[in-house]
Amino acid sequence: MPSESVRVMVLQILFPFLLAGFGTVMAGTLLEVVQHWDIFLNVMEIFILVPPLLGLKGNLEMTLASRLSTAVNVGRMTSSSEKWNLIVGNLALKQLQATILGFLAALLASGLGWILQEELLVKHVALLCCCSVVTAFMASFLQGIMMVGVIFGSKKVGINPDNIATPLAASFGDLITLGLLAIIGQVFYYCMDPYPYISYLVCVIFLCLTPLWVIISFRHPESRKLLLTGWEPIITALVISSLGGLILDKTIADPNLGGIVVYTPVINGVGGNLVSIQASRIATYLHFQCTLGEPPEDSKGCYWPSRSFCAKGLNGRSAQVLLALTIPGHLVFIYTIYLIEGSETPPTPVFISLYLVAAFTQVFLLLCIADVMVHCLWKFGRDPDSFSIPYLTALGDLLGTAFLALCFYIISLVT
Repeated sequence: MPSESVRVMVLQILFPFLLAGFGTVMAGTLLEVVQHWDIFLNVMEIFILVPPLLGLKGNLEMTLASRLSTAVNVGRMTSSSEKWNLIVGNLALKQLQATILGFLAALLASGLGWILQEELLVKHVALLCCCSVVTAFMASFLQGIMMVGVIFGSKKVGINPDNIATPLAASFGDLITLGLLAIIGQVFYYCMDPYPYISYLVCVIFLCLTPLWVIISFRHPESRKLLLTGWEPIITALVISSLGGLILDKTIADPNLGGIVVYTPVINGVGGNLVSIQASRIATYLHFQCTLGEPPEDSKGCYWPSRSFCAKGLNGRSAQVLLALTIPGHLVFIYTIYLIEGSETPPTPVFISLYLVAAFTQVFLLLCIADVMVHCLWKFGRDPDSFSIPYLTALGDLLGTAFLALCFYIISLVT
């Protein structure tokens, strides 16, 4: 495996990390604006839909980036035919997964909204399904093409794709997805009463395209294997992210917790970006060191957090770097939000302190979980490039939203 100094690692990670962070800041600012649009005011279930839809970048884009980064690093894409078969098969699989997950996310959001409000409107369910499927499909298509270009471009200029691909996958993923959801949702909301059949028709058209994506992805061995076995982590991650959406929906309804909307995409996105880098790096390390199903010697025995942060070697150094970036990164993002909002009063020291504790705890737990999860998946014969990141980013969404809600709740008690 290529050696890498701490300075090179920091330089390669820092720019995409900041770029991804600014993307989540813009997404949070956008969410604060669109929450007053008609569809967000009248179809409250859409707030439950936001975290799982934004989490698709972890389920799909980051997973694709991790798979292709490992394939490039270990030399599995030497011939032109193999390269294009791998790309086309993975992109077709991703479009299939985006369509199915968008549909399931809408049904899950409708079900949770029904439990909360004890009311279920069929036209709202159809609207959510249509908006979710179209948004997931379009966002996945745009980001998938961008990821392929980033990975091969970075390899050509001598940059490790593991360091930049996954955060760049998330850089504008939240902003693109949220913007598409708001615009598409608003358009179909205005069409809901005069033309109620449009939502059903559009949703059916996109679902009818799924056999095409199945046929294309079935032609490549790797995408064929994921087509048959890769649904468990992304569907589980969808459910976990929806629980985060449930927390967000409840906190937005509480007037004492105002302001949480703008920070939710930031804390969730930063945590997911950092842990996805670590998961991708550990997976590449395992592909170099041993065969699938045989864990390396340094991962045997009981797990302690010191293994993640104090161990000598590439993975220990990267965990230290990623954890060290958490607090300064969030300070930059908090100040950026303050400048964008143009508020007369800056964030209070109490808020900044509680927020940083929440963010640091989230990233610390995620990095520890990543170390255990990636090695366990490898031990049981499952490629962590395809299975680990959906779980980790979904846990990042759940932990981030829960810690942030707790942070705002404590502030409401002391002020």
